[in-house]
Amino acid sequence: MLSEIRITGLGVIEDATLDLDPGFTAVTGETGAGKTMVVTGVNMLLGGRADSGLVRHGTRRARVEGRASAVPRAIVQQAEDRGGELDDDELLIARELSSEGRSRAFLGGASVPVSVLGEVSGDLVAIHGQADQWRLLQPARQRETLDTFAGKAVLVPLQEYVAAYKRHREVEAELTELTTRERDRLAEADLLRFGLDEVAKAEPLSGEDVELAAEEERLAYADGLRTAATTAADALASEDLDSTRPNDVLGLLALAKQVLDGEREHDAKLAELADRAGELGYLAADLAQELSSYAADVDTDPARLAVVSERRSLLHGLVRKYGDEQGTVDEVLEWTKRSATRLAELDGSDERVEALTGELTELDAKLAELGRQIREARIEAAERLGVAVSEELTGLAMPHANLSVEVHETTAGPFGIDEVEFCFAANPGSPARPLQKAASGGELSRVMLALEVILSDTHPVPTLVFDEIDAGIGGRAAVEVGKRLARLAQKAQVIVVTHLPQVAAFADRHAVVLKSDDGSVTTSGLVALDDDARLKELSRMMAGLENSDAAQAHAEELLALAAERHKPRRKSRSKG
Repeated sequence: MLSEIRITGLGVIEDATLDLDPGFTAVTGETGAGKTMVVTGVNMLLGGRADSGLVRHGTRRARVEGRASAVPRAIVQQAEDRGGELDDDELLIARELSSEGRSRAFLGGASVPVSVLGEVSGDLVAIHGQADQWRLLQPARQRETLDTFAGKAVLVPLQEYVAAYKRHREVEAELTELTTRERDRLAEADLLRFGLDEVAKAEPLSGEDVELAAEEERLAYADGLRTAATTAADALASEDLDSTRPNDVLGLLALAKQVLDGEREHDAKLAELADRAGELGYLAADLAQELSSYAADVDTDPARLAVVSERRSLLHGLVRKYGDEQGTVDEVLEWTKRSATRLAELDGSDERVEALTGELTELDAKLAELGRQIREARIEAAERLGVAVSEELTGLAMPHANLSVEVHETTAGPFGIDEVEFCFAANPGSPARPLQKAASGGELSRVMLALEVILSDTHPVPTLVFDEIDAGIGGRAAVEVGKRLARLAQKAQVIVVTHLPQVAAFADRHAVVLKSDDGSVTTSGLVALDDDARLKELSRMMAGLENSDAAQAHAEELLALAAERHKPRRKSRSKG
């Protein structure tokens, strides 16, 4: 449950702290004082949407902090998994909103995505306001309410049904795709088969195109290559011995070394240069020999050139058809692997269609059986829920009102084979009509409260926040709403923002949102009331006058009535 809520810079609230205990806490205040900001702050803690316009004028950011005690271990584990930790056995939840619209969230002191707050705090706090009342009019919300009330009898098979329905949609879509595109599949398979046959006949090897290109280049320019190698070899080592002076590199290097050797003994540097001339002679001799060998090996083979050119042309055709941007035989080989896999899938489509058809038949039978189980459980729970709500409405000053829950069979959908509809009749002679057409705002408030009281037994939430759930009601009905909220507070922590003194009188604690105005800036703060201050606030709520004797007498009467119907109230602590 929540042990504290602190709000700073939100709307008209500059800085306010509300200490909370178990039981029923009422929050009241004059119109415009900022009562709704309390609920808005809690909604921010739940990860709800936050508008930058909520940031107090002149303030850079709004911040809401909540402390939760007795937190379930599963939620503590989620916080720890994200780097958070408990503070004195309490979990700190915080949300910041900047005036520029940026939002930050914190869990156990660790920064987390805002969505995480919704995942975690949703199991701690539930908010019910006028918007929730109108959501109750939606068929989906009515079905969810009935299923929650029914409990495991519906929720267990429904979970299995939802999974089976999702799989049914997937199988159906795949089967439709296979059967409606059969002609396209056959055409694709023929093309793949033709291409694979064409590549198989050519038997290309990895890297073969690169090797053939190099060989073709050599064969096409064999004469030029031989002439170049021969000319270079002759320049290095000429076989012309008639000349009186050497005319090749080897001869000139030999002459140079001979001349240098004649004077090497006179200078070490010259001797070193003579040695280098000798080394060059050895290198030139080796190069001349290799060039001669290369020239001898160059083969002019027109027949081989024709074979290579024809092979390259064949491979080039395959690359153009089945290669990618790089244009290599290796890409063709990769294409054959992918295409063989795809062809196997296409050739196996008939078997796949048969398997999917069988699975679809099984899923149809499973959905029918689960749908029947869910429908029977819903019908049984619908009768009990209608009776329970009608009894609660009697206690809420609507003795003749009746709520019935209709379960209509329909075609299979994602949540079963039913449509759920809440029907309402305010008087015995009135026909039951859909809730959205038959109930006024005040009647709808009481229906929702009755549902919350009933569901608290089957689906408890540690903290319940009600935002003016008493709208549209007054008098005796308001007293009964106060009694029911007090009763609900015996099972959960209840926080109620209300404008009715009949409701606030039944609270264990009473806090008021006070507004101060210095002529230019309005600020609000939360103050916990002691018994005397509470009496004045209830008087103000009834008559608009804190010191009216008649109003105070009426307030005392209300408090006495609440004391009779409720456990002894703990004396409130004064807070300045």
